[in-house]
Parts: sequence; C-alpha cells; structure tokens
Amino acid sequence: MTASAIRSLTRENLTRPLVQVSLDLTSTADALSTAEIAMSAGADWIEVGTPLVLAEGLHGVRALRAAFPGVPLIVDLKTMDGGYMEAEMMAGAGADAVIVMGRAHDATIERVCEAGKDFGILVMGDDLGAVDAPAECARLEQLGVGMVIHHTGFDHRGKHPGLSPMTDLSAVVAATTVPVQAVGGLSMEQAVQCPTLGAPVVVFGAPLAIDGDSFTVASGDLLRVLTEACKNVHEAEIRYPESNYVPA
Repeated sequence: MTASAIRSLTRENLTRPLVQVSLDLTSTADALSTAEIAMSAGADWIEVGTPLVLAEGLHGVRALRAAFPGVPLIVDLKTMDGGYMEAEMMAGAGADAVIVMGRAHDATIERVCEAGKDFGILVMGDDLGAVDAPAECARLEQLGVGMVIHHTGFDHRGKHPGLSPMTDLSAVVAATTVPVQAVGGLSMEQAVQCPTLGAPVVVFGAPLAIDGDSFTVASGDLLRVLTEACKNVHEAEIRYPESNYVPA
C-alpha cells in the first residue's frame, strides 16, 4: 500500500495484513538505520514513535520522509489538545497518519479529524487508559477517526505484568467498523494472531525491534527476526468476529 492510499483505508480494501514497525528510539540516526532494516525485512509502514517525536520532532519526521518517500509514515503524537495545529505540522513534515488519544476532549478529536481531511492524512484514535475499550473505540469512530488502536500502555504493563490488548481485542473489533490495531508488548505469536482476530495492521516495536528499557535498537539479528515476523503476518488470514456489541 502506497503512502497516498493510506487515507482511504477501510476494512473492505484492507485485504492483506500489513506490518508497521514502530521506531521508539531517541535519535534520527538510529531511526533511519532501523527503518532501513525494517523495509528490507518486508515491513509496510514506518511509525515515528513517541520517544522519537519527543527527541527529534519535525526534524526526525522530515528525515524519514526524505529517506523513504513512498512508504506510509505514521507519527505517534498522542495528541491531547491543539489537535488541528499538531496534525497540520506533522502533515507538512510528511506524515501520512497521526494519532490522537481517546482520553482527549471530543473537540480535540474532531479538530484532528478536520485536519486529516484538509491535509489528506489518516487519523488514528488510541484507546490507551480507557475504562471501557470497546465503547471508547466506538466513540472514536463516531468522532471521525479512520482507524482505532487498542493499546495497553508501557507503564501499565510494567506495573501489572501479563496485561495484553489481546484480552478484549475481539470486543473492540466487534464494536467498530474501521480498521483496528492492537498495541502493547505483544509476543511474536500474539502479533501474528492479530489478523485472525480482526486487527490486520500489526505493529512490531519493543521488545522485538526496540529495547523497551533503553529505547535503543534491539540486539541480535534484527533483519532475520523481522523478516520472519513480516512473512508470518503477511501469510495470516484476516477474520472478523461477528458483531453483537451493544453500547452501555
């Protein structure tokens, strides 16, 4: 899928699972070298992770855009306010998608979605911290996002080992009609299972590609590991659960 096609992504035209590699790094140099490995391994999308946004900002986005001109570039802004401006700035730097938090005010989510339409970028809504994830994702869709992210956070997982977005992923998929991502410390096996649960855009970051404690490039044969991961995801079957969701 080309960068220009990402804005119109739907469940209907998403017929093959995709791999997104999250660059949760703190230097542009590490991000560029890891992105090169990811693309050689068969990844489809590149994510400018939040640590990289904080460390390098628009400069990091521009550098990745210049190095990978035809690759969909996702920027994990975790927007909570000033939605239109943040989305506009990242679109101008070359982003194809930005992420807004479900915990933000309705007005912020709506403004990010307005910017998405104005600048031709995909808006992804993240349910991190939601008490009722299916309801939060349904709300995000109603407010206009084009994809929802079912997310179990880094700190949350650290405090409560064993937590996983897989637990209620099927309920989130059933509550929405837009494409869904599951994010948050997934094992290789869990990640490959995501398309069969209706979440066909699979994210690899920590701990597979990124050291989740130091936010540096993971050790080991990253090309080999990512190549296998991409192959397994691309060969997975996309299946959607039957929706029986009833809002509370």
